[in-house]
Amino acid sequence: MEQYDIIIIGAGPGGLTAGIYAGRQGTKNLIIDRDLAGGIGREVPEMENYPGFESISGLELIEKMKTQATRNCDLKEMEEVTEITKNDGEYRFTVTTVKDKYHAKAVILATGSSHRHLDAKGEEEFRGKGVSYCATCDGFFFAGRNIIMVGGGNSALQEAIYLKNLGANVTLVHRRDEFRAQKHLQNMIEEAGIETILNATVEEIKGEMLVESVILKDTKTGELTEVPTNGVFISVGYIPHTELATQIGVNLDESGHIIIDKEQKTNIDYVYAIGDVCVGLKQWVVACGEGAVAATSAFHDLKESR
Repeated sequence: MEQYDIIIIGAGPGGLTAGIYAGRQGTKNLIIDRDLAGGIGREVPEMENYPGFESISGLELIEKMKTQATRNCDLKEMEEVTEITKNDGEYRFTVTTVKDKYHAKAVILATGSSHRHLDAKGEEEFRGKGVSYCATCDGFFFAGRNIIMVGGGNSALQEAIYLKNLGANVTLVHRRDEFRAQKHLQNMIEEAGIETILNATVEEIKGEMLVESVILKDTKTGELTEVPTNGVFISVGYIPHTELATQIGVNLDESGHIIIDKEQKTNIDYVYAIGDVCVGLKQWVVACGEGAVAATSAFHDLKESR
């Protein structure tokens, strides 16, 4: 059973940054991810707010970070962690995966989140048949076609612009009377001529073999309207992955996110958490900063425990 000073669970922006910082401090470290490094970050079509890059895709940035991280620590992709248990002694944790077991003195949880669903009628039925949660993955197939983009945050507007640039005819639907996204992105939506429907929810997704229309409900009047469309792209937030955290008694807040202090520490000694699984602003640059803080906190705590 291989032993590590720090095991980082999750290879998103925060997890990779934690690996870089932990490795440069001279500790022996491992990053484990159930998927490819980057997770849903690989789906971001374009970022214009990550320092140092006027514009870069999530996939390109992840690959750069991955190259840098693997110079400083081990990385195991496509290896899901199924259990964390606490031990007595120097190696306080056993991390069990679908392939192996590892011992760690400290654990950083960077388990991220997954796409939140609408729970609309027909959503699961037409998933992969016109319903998508990834514009980068599936947008190419909708060039020249009508698309409903559901959501009002930064990701939804970024993806709507991306789909428009691919040649899709995009209509942006949001349940509130104004978008939550940055003003810069709202201006880009207007400049791109993307139609918007506010105060509306998707009640049903309809079709035969593929998506053909959606039923929208006016949140003020309750009126139902059927809108023809070839596709529905959904970006309405994320669900934090906290299953491993709860196994070892990590405290969550009322929204289901891990509670951390300013040093990214949880209520469990030598367990830290970063990124979308935590309370706070869900931005790449924030996750990276938290990764640096967590790795540094873990290093100092391990040094003091000797």
